[in-house]
Amino acid sequence: MRKTEPKTLLALLCEQDKLTYRLFAQRFAVVGVQLYGDSPHNPTCGETQFRRWTGGKLVTLPGPATCRILETIWPAYTADQLFSPPPQGDPQAPANDLEKRVRMTAEDALEGADSTASASISDNTIDELRDQVMALAGDYHLVPPVQAYETGDKLRLLIERQRDRTQAPVQQQELMILNGQTVALLSVAAFDLGYFPSARSFARTAAVFGEATRFTPLQAYADGTLAYIAYHTGNATEAVTKAARGLSYGGLGDVAHRRLHAVKARAHAHLGDVVSAQQAIQLSTEVVQGRRDDLHDTVAGEFAFSLERLAMSTSTTALLIGDAGQAEADARRALELVGQRPRQEQSTHVRAGAAADLAYARLLAEDVDGAAEAMAPVWVVPTAQRKTGIVMRTARIGRHLTLPEYHGAQVATTLREQIEDYNRVSPPYRIGPHVGILTTEG
Repeated sequence: MRKTEPKTLLALLCEQDKLTYRLFAQRFAVVGVQLYGDSPHNPTCGETQFRRWTGGKLVTLPGPATCRILETIWPAYTADQLFSPPPQGDPQAPANDLEKRVRMTAEDALEGADSTASASISDNTIDELRDQVMALAGDYHLVPPVQAYETGDKLRLLIERQRDRTQAPVQQQELMILNGQTVALLSVAAFDLGYFPSARSFARTAAVFGEATRFTPLQAYADGTLAYIAYHTGNATEAVTKAARGLSYGGLGDVAHRRLHAVKARAHAHLGDVVSAQQAIQLSTEVVQGRRDDLHDTVAGEFAFSLERLAMSTSTTALLIGDAGQAEADARRALELVGQRPRQEQSTHVRAGAAADLAYARLLAEDVDGAAEAMAPVWVVPTAQRKTGIVMRTARIGRHLTLPEYHGAQVATTLREQIEDYNRVSPPYRIGPHVGILTTEG
């Protein structure tokens, strides 16, 4: 029997995220509470209404509150797009590809303008490439890692072509730095997809570009990335060494130091060195000397290390060293900080990661109901944006719930099954080599 094609983009997205009506209604209600508080006046969606929404039978758009909930669940689309027929071609592509066509035409035109250059290229070309790198870094938290990877790979090839067309040393230097930044972002995307060996190779390549150009912030960022890849793959001693080397470079700003100390703290925690882990956490929170650098602060975006990201990281480290009280406090702090940002600046990954840490901290305090409640922000993360960090944290909770004391407990069993279903369709499980994810602490 031939499968019926989805009538609306909403139906297609629900199909991709494996959302039955029951799961959709749960996610809809959770987001409603996040946006409007726990009020009896929050919008609801009955099963008949859901069938009309996904069946293309809607005449007019729902109310603004309902539309906002749907746009929060799927931030890449407007309510108009969600209730319209799905786009043709790649279902992961944006519904409106006019912007994509305009951007591609602009890029082709710029490349053509430089086609006659021999000894150098236009400085405007380098400015455009720099803007594209900054846009990729800035938008990273908003898009699925697959999309970020594809954009970054295309940008890398474009930068390489421009490097082949200039012999000016200053331009070569600048293009190598831009290439190194792009490859560093590819490393993050590969890690988020569960491709640890490729993530390591990209990070090493970024470090080579940093070394060749004497751009120490890029070297430090690459070493920090190599460090967290190392402890996620069971090489915590190497992770400490890499983080320490990153901290040895000159020319780093406060954000770079904050990130490297946080990574080093986690590495020490994986080794069971509680004192060193606590010292590194302290150092990560005390970096306030007003120093800046051209990567972590100027390019920023994914290269930055926000205070909410720091709080999430220290929460995870506290869990590793067995300090559930501190872990809960830091996870709450992370959730509070991310909630204070404008909606377009809020990181879904940080919110979900902190929520998972909060849930695990409550489990360690034998509060199963509180743990289940804390997981609410995790469930609303779209399938395509369930990155390695989230999968590892939730998998750790699932493993904990297999302990004998939870056997037969309804809430614990339901939570464990939800986690298994949630992770089974995530990119790291679906397309990545997830052996490490199954066995490594987050």
